[in-house]
Amino acid sequence: MKKRALLTVLLCVFMVFSLMAAGTKEAAAADSRVKVTYSYWGTPDEGAAVQKVADTFNASQNRISVEIMAIPHDTYVTKLNTLATAKNLPDCGIMSEAGVLQFAESGLLYDVSKMYGPNDSKPLDSLVFRYEGKPVAYSAANEILLLYYNKAMFDKAGLAYPPADAKNAWNWDQFVANAKLLTLDANGNNATSPKFNPNAIVQYGAMVENLTWQLEVWCLSNGSGFYSADGSKVIINDSAAIDALQKIADLYLVHHVAPLSSGLTDDGVQRSLIAGTCAMTTNGAWNVGTSLASARSEGLDYGVAVLPFMKEKVTIGTGGPNVVFSQSKHPQEAMEWVKWYMQEENSWSLIETGIWMPVLDKWYTDESLTRKWVENPNFPPYAEYKSAVVDYARGYARSTSWYYVNNTNDFNTLLGSVLGEVWTGKKSAKQAIEGSYPSLVSAFKGGM
Repeated sequence: MKKRALLTVLLCVFMVFSLMAAGTKEAAAADSRVKVTYSYWGTPDEGAAVQKVADTFNASQNRISVEIMAIPHDTYVTKLNTLATAKNLPDCGIMSEAGVLQFAESGLLYDVSKMYGPNDSKPLDSLVFRYEGKPVAYSAANEILLLYYNKAMFDKAGLAYPPADAKNAWNWDQFVANAKLLTLDANGNNATSPKFNPNAIVQYGAMVENLTWQLEVWCLSNGSGFYSADGSKVIINDSAAIDALQKIADLYLVHHVAPLSSGLTDDGVQRSLIAGTCAMTTNGAWNVGTSLASARSEGLDYGVAVLPFMKEKVTIGTGGPNVVFSQSKHPQEAMEWVKWYMQEENSWSLIETGIWMPVLDKWYTDESLTRKWVENPNFPPYAEYKSAVVDYARGYARSTSWYYVNNTNDFNTLLGSVLGEVWTGKKSAKQAIEGSYPSLVSAFKGGM
């Protein structure tokens, strides 16, 4: 009995040491994985949600371990700058669009041109941030500018809906003409009537969102832009760019088809289409998910169309980017994580609600994937949305200037201030732009 008891004790001791050894090996294996830190703005709860996605990645392989560094949004850039000075940046992270080129110019971003191989589905070209010709970031989501409209208002006026197909897009004169027919005074007269009272408007035909960065699309459409195509100089003083901005102002000042708008807040859809004050409005694709789906459930019958054009048919695309920092000791592993994290499946809740659009080109070319994305109750009818958004994004979208120009925050802030007197008619676009052009160039060069 004593021998059997002793044998049992020895066996237990052996098992304990075996389990301890196994645990040590497992810990050693875990410690041997490459640790990658990913910075993310948001609350601790939001950081925990992102960490759950990282945990899925961590469990899918045994080479890389990702940890989330949650930083409050208001102090995010300041914190990153502090970490950069201390040469202690995370391996990778999310950034605002307007901050990417500043970090790239400071040598803080890694060249991610090898993130996608020759056989991979790649992000749309309009979603690639480039510095000195090299990709330094890819957007994690896609957003383009569109035209939204109230179908009931068009039906009541007996007008055809705006085109969803870019091939048949309205030119600017057609857009203004339809806006006049949809603008009504208190007596029911539209803006083409000699009896129309511009001081008693109860329904506007259109509102063009003049949030400063969105105005770039009209300068591009008129054959110009804020900057030259290579981003080397400011060209907003070109006659075509000035003419485009004046056309926007004249919707209110001359044609009386749009309300006065300062363009200082990103709530144009809510205060125009959803409020029932405007028949048409321009704004971003994200509005499908952030406001229009709920408005539809409350009775708004809205449609989506391509933008009207001045000379060229164009929209602009944007989306928050993920970057790999050049201070990383593990850039290849960081790229592997970022590429995995940016898969549409990992942000599906944002895509299926209409807040985000996919970034990879296969979602725009593979019908089965497009239908998986678009055929759900949050979206307009499939054929309409596919033409006005999916095909439009793939065939007509250009990069917003912060994909290839630095200091766009300062430039846009100054430009927004400059244009304030244009919207009210105190100055023409020509007077405002030419008078402030040296300051705009200074802002472009980082002089603010």
